[in-house]
Amino acid sequence: MTGYGDGRGTGAGVTSFKVGDEVFGMPRFPKQAAAYAELAAVPADEIALKPTRADHIQAGALPLAGLTAWQGLVRHGRLKSGQRVLVHAGAGGVGHLAVQIAKARGAYVVATASPGKLDFVHKLGAGEVIDYTKGDFTSQIRDIDLVLEPLGGDHADRSLKVLKPGGVLVSLLDVSDATRPDASSRDIRVERMSVVPDREGLLELAGLVDAQKLAVHVARTFPLGQAGAAHAFLATKPIGKVALTV
Repeated sequence: MTGYGDGRGTGAGVTSFKVGDEVFGMPRFPKQAAAYAELAAVPADEIALKPTRADHIQAGALPLAGLTAWQGLVRHGRLKSGQRVLVHAGAGGVGHLAVQIAKARGAYVVATASPGKLDFVHKLGAGEVIDYTKGDFTSQIRDIDLVLEPLGGDHADRSLKVLKPGGVLVSLLDVSDATRPDASSRDIRVERMSVVPDREGLLELAGLVDAQKLAVHVARTFPLGQAGAAHAFLATKPIGKVALTV
């Protein structure tokens, strides 16, 4: 969500914002935060100033997917410069941001994508983009330090095959009962994560946007009254994000 501070003030003890500031964030997630309301009271430590190089649609599309990518790579994955990172679904909402974040932090990025999205992911900064419709990705790459896996199914288990001993698998979905012991036997750490509100992460994302190292691709916008159509469009697996506007 994005918005403006209004004339009713910022609340006692709030010093990071002033009336009229443009802000963005995903406050109270996954609880209800009245994000569709005209006015909403939100915790000051769960929002940040909107990046100046992003409009409100782009900034509104950034927090959920951007923090998921940031926390997955940096907090859970402990990404370091020079590492080799595999991002599954590199053209997706989380994936296209993860590719850019990993690249900005000095990683060599490998991503998977469908045939019509390969060029898009290359332009984001991926050193290699694998067409997942042409054979098993596990036969095409190796020596990966960190995998970000948002797809589920058997992708987590298969991703173990491309990780180095001591590597990290970060999954946004549950992993199978067989994955963890298999990983443990090879000294691979498995992290199952859920995104949480994170002011520090928002500040980092905003900094990358303003440094022109991160851009949100919005495939299409829908008015709030067409939220159902937006969900139907998401089922077509568009590139990047879909945004609701008022």
